[in-house]
Amino acid sequence: MCSRVMWQVEGQPVLVGRNMDWTERMGTKLYAIPAGVEREGLVETNPITWTSKYGSVVAAVWDCAVPDGMNAAGLTASMLYLAETRYGDRDPARLGLSVSLWAQYYLDNCATVAEAVEATKSLQVRSFEMIHLGKLADAPMHLSLADATGDSAVIEILDGQPVIHHGPQFTVVTNSPTYDEQLILLKQYEGLGGKKPLPGTAEAEDRFVRGAYYLTQLPQNPASYQEAVAGVLSVIRNMATPIGFVDPVKPNVSPTQWRTICDLTHRRYYFELTNMPNVVWVDLEKLDLQEGAPVQMFDLASDLDAAGEISGRFRPADPIEFQMAGTAVTWKPTPKTA
Repeated sequence: MCSRVMWQVEGQPVLVGRNMDWTERMGTKLYAIPAGVEREGLVETNPITWTSKYGSVVAAVWDCAVPDGMNAAGLTASMLYLAETRYGDRDPARLGLSVSLWAQYYLDNCATVAEAVEATKSLQVRSFEMIHLGKLADAPMHLSLADATGDSAVIEILDGQPVIHHGPQFTVVTNSPTYDEQLILLKQYEGLGGKKPLPGTAEAEDRFVRGAYYLTQLPQNPASYQEAVAGVLSVIRNMATPIGFVDPVKPNVSPTQWRTICDLTHRRYYFELTNMPNVVWVDLEKLDLQEGAPVQMFDLASDLDAAGEISGRFRPADPIEFQMAGTAVTWKPTPKTA
């Protein structure tokens, strides 16, 4: 579940779009988190500890995990589902980190993809139990990164070790199979090295191909900034799965619940829920993300008339209580759940 694309051409902003696909609503809210927050990795033994260097705007799910966000330095981190993930046995000699704040760790500490890749080498990520089709299940994730220079990385955890694909050429991410296999399959299709016609299913490998192909079709010189953002939005929407499309035996195929566009050049974070027509965005420069500022929250599902730039609609809120590794999410939906 989920898709991600990055678009970068000379003279245009670096833009990253992602779909969050899941079997049901996730109570998604946007949080503005200041610098200077003290955190720990939420594992039983040898948790990593840190104080955040950068403020960020993030999308939080189930009130306990962050799968997507962007920081004030122009780094974005996105978690996606990968069935092949194997976290391996816990090595107490390595610094531990719950997957619930894997993305947040990079947003707190890193300005560039290169910094995040280097930091990954000392970490061991651990899972928690999340809600899938109303039941508790493991959280097998991989993670994509991008920064304001157009650098990119995809981090998988296979057989207990991080496998990292690092470079600006890694512009598209979906789900299974593993990333090296996705890159091989991609070359079979017309316009990407092969002769097969463009695929149209909701399967992860088909979404991967469509994202890669349609990125090549965007105008190199869009008529306006708005057209550039809308172009990336059109690609990531093309990779979406309709509301109601749930296949219990195919965890890589679920309806798209929400999507984001990160403008890493201008530090703008766009967000929309797929069951609402509103597109909202946050200009990070209009938020107080300095050390000592309060945590703030915005909930589009409870602010139905919101549209456009919404930094003035954030309100003080309690910090996110991230999920400890090895424990189970207890969140329950409400009538206004996003």
